[in-house]
Amino acid sequence: MEPIVQLPAADGPRIDPAAALGQRKPIVRHNLHDAIVSRVRDLIIEGTLAPGTRVHEGHLGQELGVSRTPLREALKYLASEGLLELSPGRGAVVRKFSPKDVQDSLLVLANLESLAGTLACAHASDEEIRNIRHLHDEMMQRYAVRDRLPYFKLNQSIHSAILKASGNEPLADVHGALQARLRRIRYVGNESPEKWAAAVADHEEMIVALEARDGARLARSLSAHMRNTWDRVRDSM
Repeated sequence: MEPIVQLPAADGPRIDPAAALGQRKPIVRHNLHDAIVSRVRDLIIEGTLAPGTRVHEGHLGQELGVSRTPLREALKYLASEGLLELSPGRGAVVRKFSPKDVQDSLLVLANLESLAGTLACAHASDEEIRNIRHLHDEMMQRYAVRDRLPYFKLNQSIHSAILKASGNEPLADVHGALQARLRRIRYVGNESPEKWAAAVADHEEMIVALEARDGARLARSLSAHMRNTWDRVRDSM
C-alpha cells in the first residue's frame, strides 16, 4: 500500500504529517490511545483508508507521528468495532461490507432505534432531552456550512444519546456495537446534497417527536430514517 502522505527525503523540506492529513491539532500524549483511534477512524470514515485497503503500520505511524505499539493497540480496538479485520498474513485490513451486510444491519438498527425511541420518550429526563436538542442544534450549524465530518459525528452522537436516554443499557450496548461498524457506510449516505438534505429532514422530525414525548411518532421516525439510509447508500455499495 502506498503511504497516505509522501514524506520528504531527510535533506528535503520538513512537512508536518498531521497537517498533511488535514489535522491541525497535534495528538495529546496523555490521551494517545483515544487520539490515534479517533484519527484512524476518521481516515476510514472519510475513505482515505478505503475498504479492502491493508493498513501499513510503518507508513501510518510515521504520518501520525506515533510508534507502532500504540498504533497496533488502536488498530485492535478498531477491529473490535468492526471497522478493521486482523489476519496473520495481512495485518489490519479495512473491512468491506456486502450490500446484504449493510441492508441486514440497517434492518436491525431500525428495530433497535424504534424501541429506543418509545422508551426514551417515556423515561428520558428533561435534561437528557435538552442535551439531545443541543446536539441537534450544533449539528444543524455544521450542516449550514456543509462541514461534513463534524456534522456526521454529531449525527451519530444524537443516535447514541437517544439510545442512552431509553434507560436500557443492553439495548444501548448492542446498538453501539452495530452503529460503530456502519460508520463509513452511513457517512457515504450524505455524499449528494439531495441525500444530505433528506437525512437532515429526518432528524428534524425526530427532534420534534422527542421533545413532544410522542413515543409512537419517534419510533416511526427512527425506523423510517434507517430505511431511508439504505436508499441513500445502496447505489454506492
